[in-house]
Amino acid sequence: MAKQQKTEQTSTETLEETQERLKSGGKGVPTPTRAEQEAARKRPLVPSDRKEAAKQARAKAAEARERARVGMAMGDDKYLPARDRGPQKKFVRDYVDARFSIGEILIPVMFLVIILTFVPSAEVQAISILVLWAFFAVAVLDCILLGYLLTKKLRAKYGDKAERVRWYAAMRALQLRPLRLPKPQVKRGQYPA
Repeated sequence: MAKQQKTEQTSTETLEETQERLKSGGKGVPTPTRAEQEAARKRPLVPSDRKEAAKQARAKAAEARERARVGMAMGDDKYLPARDRGPQKKFVRDYVDARFSIGEILIPVMFLVIILTFVPSAEVQAISILVLWAFFAVAVLDCILLGYLLTKKLRAKYGDKAERVRWYAAMRALQLRPLRLPKPQVKRGQYPA
């Protein structure tokens, strides 16, 4: 008989009342049954307005992507890919961004050479190609020197636990400064300690 009265009481309660009662949970309130807890948590698998639900899901996903993009651009470790994480990689990024690398202007020089190859003079074309190869060789030598310096500095700072970062540093040094990701966090000449 008591069970019948209890089930009638729970069936007459609305969902809001049940949730309010579950939240209060203070003295004098009986512990809710499993059926009551499940009823309070129930929500439909398919929302009543599917278009609105899809629109909200897209907006939420776009907001998460924007947060991740801004976080990566600012160098937040949480949003960086695995290849860019860690204090040693941050040190390398800051060191590369603080110095001027010859490779930074490699892409503009290549565009200039492409334009010069349209000049009808064979001498101009040959000289421009030779200049490009010489510039490329200087950029490679600059990257080798950068890798040597960074390896030395990382060993001095981190000891035997220094990672191999020569390729990482070279690829960053060959990019135009405004196009680097994560964005440079230091100014030119502001070398890391």
